[in-house]
Amino acid sequence: MCLIVFAWRPGHAQPLIVAANRDEFYARPSLPLAPWPEAPQVHAGRDLEAGGTWLGIGTNGRFAALTNIRDPQQQPALKSRGELVAQFLSGNASIDDYLSDVVGRAGEYAGFNLLLGNNHELWHFNARASEPVMLAPGVYGLSNAGLDTPWPKLLKAKAALNAVLDDPQPERLLELLSDAQTPPEAELPDTGVGMATEALLSSVFIASQSYGTRASTALVVQADGTRRMVERSFGPYGGRLGEVEVLLERCVD
Repeated sequence: MCLIVFAWRPGHAQPLIVAANRDEFYARPSLPLAPWPEAPQVHAGRDLEAGGTWLGIGTNGRFAALTNIRDPQQQPALKSRGELVAQFLSGNASIDDYLSDVVGRAGEYAGFNLLLGNNHELWHFNARASEPVMLAPGVYGLSNAGLDTPWPKLLKAKAALNAVLDDPQPERLLELLSDAQTPPEAELPDTGVGMATEALLSSVFIASQSYGTRASTALVVQADGTRRMVERSFGPYGGRLGEVEVLLERCVD
């Protein structure tokens, strides 16, 4: 997952709104959004190479999502980051207990940002930081650096999310995720991957022959616990492959 913008609004009629793009090599096998056979309470896509996921929902209002931290100098990791999302969604540990465990073993993974939530709280943990943070109400963005690092695509996506919060229908969230415009070179960050790659990765929606946005996901959570999640899948050059919708009612704990 390479871009997540979200509004956390406790007490609002729609307390959590999420729009997220997962960017990955097209050759990496995965399954679209669905309940997992061995854990039917989990609704998420699935990375078939390592078994984890990038974003999903579970029982009792559980929500989790992940982005990688872009750092070409980091060493290969012992474990796949996608298991951090999968283990939270399929388990029953509290957010506090789960994050305490993750902090203690964060070094087993390459750099990551982890979002964990339920009906009452939303937390962020950056593996390069020392402590997780419980988020105050607000509109936030995550790409492949820290929370709200002002990369052009993150700023654009956050502004687009703010513009639809009066009526955050999944179709409107998916539309903002489809923006393939590349910002001017002078505005691009320098993350050590070279300007050609920076340009490729700089748009909200990425499309090329071998790497790009594989899935766009919209999640709308209602105050009564109803959750509607829509995922669109894509192939090389942004070719649309399919769409899945999940509606889960009244998950208040």
